[in-house]
Amino acid sequence: MPPRPTLQVVGRWADADHYRLRDFLTRVAQPYEWLEAGSAQADRLLAERGLADAGLPVVIDGDEAHTAATVEALARAWGAFKRPSHSHYDFAVIGSGPAGLAAAVYAASDGLSTIVFDRDVPGGQTSYSSMIENFFGFPDGIGGAELARLAGRQAEKFGAELHFLTGVVGSRLGGKVDDAPILILEDGSEITASVVLAAPGMDWRRLDLEGIDELIGHGIYYGAGRSEALGCKGQSVIVVGAGNSAGQAVLHFADEGSQVTMLVRGDDLESSMSAYLIERIRAQPKIDVRVETQLTELHPNGDRVQAVTFADSSGKAERTETDGVFLCIGGTPHTEWCEREHVFTSEKGYIITGRDLVDEGKLPECWTLERDPFPLETSRAGLFAAGDVRHGSTKRVGSAVGEGTMASALVFRRLAELGVTA
Repeated sequence: MPPRPTLQVVGRWADADHYRLRDFLTRVAQPYEWLEAGSAQADRLLAERGLADAGLPVVIDGDEAHTAATVEALARAWGAFKRPSHSHYDFAVIGSGPAGLAAAVYAASDGLSTIVFDRDVPGGQTSYSSMIENFFGFPDGIGGAELARLAGRQAEKFGAELHFLTGVVGSRLGGKVDDAPILILEDGSEITASVVLAAPGMDWRRLDLEGIDELIGHGIYYGAGRSEALGCKGQSVIVVGAGNSAGQAVLHFADEGSQVTMLVRGDDLESSMSAYLIERIRAQPKIDVRVETQLTELHPNGDRVQAVTFADSSGKAERTETDGVFLCIGGTPHTEWCEREHVFTSEKGYIITGRDLVDEGKLPECWTLERDPFPLETSRAGLFAAGDVRHGSTKRVGSAVGEGTMASALVFRRLAELGVTA
């Protein structure tokens, strides 16, 4: 979806459904102006458009107005939901994070018919990053959503089809080992692909706290809260986590004027965060880093969080009021589908590939070919894995792009094996 001219959005900042829409627009790099419902500016705009009694949120898109707008309704209006153009593709990519988009760019540019599916928006967890400064070729940094948008445009330029907010829910194998797998889409339609790359990324790891589910979107957020920074200007926020995404989040909030308390379970930042982020955090007076400290209790006021309690390793607890809590605590691999698809995973759920499938010199019984698995190939021949879901990956944007690029090259080896000419 190419970016449109700046939208005007009228909604309620504290409403969870309105947050979901705001988060969606931020993560697809769509410029928008937020007008708080009930403000003079919002009332004037709605009156001018004859929408004074319209359901919120209202999205003004040029001459068109979307009332009671949802993510799905906007995406449908913008043409995001479309059927695949063909029934068969050389290469299908599941997931549009850095690994999936890189694979699509290089496969399509080399002439392979390529299709990409993602149940979420482009970029995966990278789309939550306010600024990536250690990615090759961008000395001034680039936002995660912008990186994903540009990569998606590049893939489409070479002919790849990108289908967002559309997932693959299952597959079937043909009667022969060389038959192309059938991919079953959410709408019930099916396609086949000679080679498939699984790059679905990670889901945010859930924090086990009483009452947290009811507060998601009401002051509690998974991710770095890029869409929330301006709304928290001058307020007090809590960021939980110690990885690069957490480091980017605390700096983004502090730069926008928030007072930030960073809760770190470990005893330092060095083991999980890039040095350049640590240096900036230590130099930022608006950031208070608490190591060996965990969030232990949430205190709501009505349907919104008002305060939290956290405790250090000695058990000393502290309660503080807050305007928002942002959970950047890493993720769990999106691999719950692997068991039904006979794809081997590690004890922690990451997909095992290549030589790691060999156990004491023996390949899995389900491996039907005489050759060993290619690098990045899973226990199902012709199904590759790349990015955060792969066992042994380094969980960095650069390495994910590298794996996606490598996977696109391996496609040709599999196609040659199948006797397919691209």
